Amino acid sequence: MRLKKSILLGSATGLIVAGGAQAADLPVKAKAIDYVKVCSLYGPGFYYIPGTDTCIKLGGYVRAELNVHSNGNVDVPNSGAGGAQNRFSNAYSWRSREDLTIDTRTATEYGVVRTYFDSVFTWTSGGYSGAGNGSTIYQSLGGTAAPANAGAGNVAYGTVGVYYAFIQFAGFTIGKAQSQFSAPWANYPANAMDGLPGGGGWDPVNQFTYTAGFGQGVSLSLSAQDQVALYTSNLWNVSAASAAGIAAGAYGGNDIAGTAAPDLVAMLRVDQSWGLFQASFAAHDNHAAYYGGTELTGHPDDKWGWAGQLSLSIKNIPTGPGDTINMSAVYTNGASRYNFQDYASSTYAMYGGTGLAGAYQSVGIAGLSDAVFVTGSGMQLTTTYGFQGGYTHNWNPYWNTTLFGAWAAVRYNGTAKNYICGAVVANLALSSGVAGCNPDFNYSVVGTATRWTPVKNLTFSAELDYAMLDQKYAGGSTVILPLQAGTAKPGGVYELRNQSAVSLLLRAQRNW
Repeated sequence: MRLKKSILLGSATGLIVAGGAQAADLPVKAKAIDYVKVCSLYGPGFYYIPGTDTCIKLGGYVRAELNVHSNGNVDVPNSGAGGAQNRFSNAYSWRSREDLTIDTRTATEYGVVRTYFDSVFTWTSGGYSGAGNGSTIYQSLGGTAAPANAGAGNVAYGTVGVYYAFIQFAGFTIGKAQSQFSAPWANYPANAMDGLPGGGGWDPVNQFTYTAGFGQGVSLSLSAQDQVALYTSNLWNVSAASAAGIAAGAYGGNDIAGTAAPDLVAMLRVDQSWGLFQASFAAHDNHAAYYGGTELTGHPDDKWGWAGQLSLSIKNIPTGPGDTINMSAVYTNGASRYNFQDYASSTYAMYGGTGLAGAYQSVGIAGLSDAVFVTGSGMQLTTTYGFQGGYTHNWNPYWNTTLFGAWAAVRYNGTAKNYICGAVVANLALSSGVAGCNPDFNYSVVGTATRWTPVKNLTFSAELDYAMLDQKYAGGSTVILPLQAGTAKPGGVYELRNQSAVSLLLRAQRNW
């Protein structure tokens, strides 16, 4: 009986195992796999997001650059420690950056829905300023103090930024994008340095824009864009001027109030195979805070300013295939940032030598504003005008050289000059008095760059920039400046004189 039971149990077990094996061999329906497919609708580099009808493209670049003789990437030394031309002035500033772009597009019955995002991760060396007691303070490139955890070996630190973040749908652009006022090349007609005046800037701004296309490359854009802080320079309350502020190029207390109205922009563009023509207009509300420390002191009424710009690009000129000329001219009244774009300086204090007996050194002081006023008065709008241009010549597919230049002027009306000159004479003891006082100035930049692209998307470049500050105070005038601890400039007599500066930019960039 035991033998029979063993045989029966063994047979049953064998059947179960065999049945299980046969079940395992039966075909099972596999889960569908969504493969990444190329999206050819919007050009190379796009792929379908698996499981969707949305196409995506990733891109960006890695950049390393060295700015020789500058305390600011990427500009000439025209203020602060750089303009001081002493031991606080950097022989170089170094920066490394990773840029990441994400572009998505979806075809709909209303047209293409697009989103675009561009972020940057930057590591920049900073500099040192004086503490006024024989010690120094480390500051980042933007002039802010280093974070508490930036100890020894970690004095330079990184930042994260957002350039673009916008949605485009049915002709609308909503979000952070380049101002419709600016030409496509913005402040880079043939250069890499940031501080070129003479037109609208590149740095993207929050906006609500509608663009209508009329065919043949003709389009019209109407936009409401944020004026904080890229499109407001200074609203100077000259009654709050101080000796230290004027010595740094600030002719009053900056008295900007909260937002009241966005800037209104209109742009007409003709884009053809030969190049591009663009006409732009902007209206800018100057909205100041209070004359004094409380609401009871009152405030000046708002005053609208405006800016107009004409831009022209000519492609494939006879000097060589791919050669290009870009140029723009701009006029502003009460909207100075549409000429001196936000990467350009708004205050200037540049030092140099002097041959004037009794003077310690020479200095060039200048300041940019949208408007100025004094307690109890209305705003006086500031006028600026300027132009920029650049030429790019391709020697061959691997080498090109550029020439570029820009010039811009700042002009204060008679009432504004009286306000400012009263403060300059009172605070800095201007030797020529009110008669020799003129806060108007011109600022210009010229330069050249050469670029080598040994393989596709990898470029090495060298750019030389020369900037000139042409101040309009009477020749031979002197001022008595206060001690400036941050730059170690002693209090004393300084000659007012035109100044200049030179800087060299070396850059390596790999796009992907």
